[in-house]
Amino acid sequence: MIKTGAQHIETLRDGRQVHINGQAAGDVTVHQAFRRTIRSVGALYDFQARPDNRELMTFEVPEGGGRRANRIWQLPRSHAELVERRRALEAWTELHYGFLGRAPDHVASCISGMFMGIEVFEAYDKARAGALSEYYRFARDNELYLTYAILNPQADRSKPASEQQDRFLTAGVVDQDAGGLTIRGAKMLATGGIMANEVLITCIQPLREGDEPYAVSFAVPMNAGGLKILSRKSYEESAVSVFDNPLASRFDENDAVLYFDDVKVPWDRVFINQDIAMCQRQFHATPAHVFQNYQAQIRLMVKMRFLTGIARRIAETNGVIGFPQVREALGQLAAQNAMVDALVHAMEVKGRMRGAYFVPDAHTLYSAQVLTQQLYCEVITALRELAGGGLIMVPSSAHDFADPHLRGLIDKTQQSPVTSSEGRVKFFKLAWDAVGSEFASRHTQYEMFYAGASFVTKGHSFRTFDWDRCTQLVDHMLDSYSLDDGAGRGALDAA
Repeated sequence: MIKTGAQHIETLRDGRQVHINGQAAGDVTVHQAFRRTIRSVGALYDFQARPDNRELMTFEVPEGGGRRANRIWQLPRSHAELVERRRALEAWTELHYGFLGRAPDHVASCISGMFMGIEVFEAYDKARAGALSEYYRFARDNELYLTYAILNPQADRSKPASEQQDRFLTAGVVDQDAGGLTIRGAKMLATGGIMANEVLITCIQPLREGDEPYAVSFAVPMNAGGLKILSRKSYEESAVSVFDNPLASRFDENDAVLYFDDVKVPWDRVFINQDIAMCQRQFHATPAHVFQNYQAQIRLMVKMRFLTGIARRIAETNGVIGFPQVREALGQLAAQNAMVDALVHAMEVKGRMRGAYFVPDAHTLYSAQVLTQQLYCEVITALRELAGGGLIMVPSSAHDFADPHLRGLIDKTQQSPVTSSEGRVKFFKLAWDAVGSEFASRHTQYEMFYAGASFVTKGHSFRTFDWDRCTQLVDHMLDSYSLDDGAGRGALDAA
């Protein structure tokens, strides 16, 4: 059976220790800080469970028996299968307009990428490889929503994890025995963790000699004994209403710091144990890093379409769609939108076989990350410039419409050539939530840094680019002439 929204929501009533506003949250599915976003996640599972979406959203598990699973767990064996999987991810993303950065398809892509490179784990440790293989199948067959926390607390960034004032500021191994590892310390940033089933804990940042206790990779349920989830401020909880904050009220996936208070991790959930080199290899020697970030670019592609649609609607609502300078601005946004779309398709077209699996082209992916990190702020600025004061010249809340006198004033002051006063206010409330609200500001920060600082993404672009192809052209040119050809006389002149 394919999981439904109600079934997923029920799995979150598991006693997880979420803390917000100085209190334990209790049942997160009814808490005002999380309940609407959890229902939005539930809608993803309801969408996949619809009979008419069976082929779009699911695939037949290779082990046979006619069992099917969500395509987020599909391991493409051809370009056609990669495209099939992308279409499923695209359809899911359209349900949240790209605003759930850690929807279930992200970390599923990471684990799937690790599994596609299982030989890397087998060369490291066959027992850990076996644990990862079994976990991939377990997560796939039970439709787990996974998140991850793969960064260390910032603290004193001039020092490695092992030299921080508190040795267990960063989550690391306190002890190990026949039963598994005992973990103590913190990890960030468990985006989406409050509505996920389990979390992958590891480190994507470079570690130094002496940091071995923090060089681990494992998965635990979000209700693991001793795991504390420290939520940031909830934008959903702060939203006045769905009308006033249509995005923040329903798509605030939340971010959280996780603190492991001597959490026991059994060996069948441990994939790397205190090995610095392997922590990097799990991402970059397997398809994991490419596969997970390919998913992120699919999400951003959909989000760009949404933001470009907002830009067009701003121009229509304000009656300026015919202005040459407005068409110029919209043309620029349309070109940027097409660039992101084209890069996603190019990753697929330029993909290649890696063993039995077809994976997207790495350098095209990293090029997209470099460019879109810069692009997102440009797009947000363009929308602000198009909207002007319209983004903030709106009634305080939906309650203003309930007063007949205020409603009359709203009708007079909120005019548009294409919609009613209510329609104008409704649209600009949406535009503000996408561009200028606290929720929107968090998304700008997220899109700038979810893939790492700009020097990180540019470093990935540098290491995966085909430099030889370029420098060979330079060498060919240099080889075509010499000092002996004389001033002004090249090889063609001599011929």
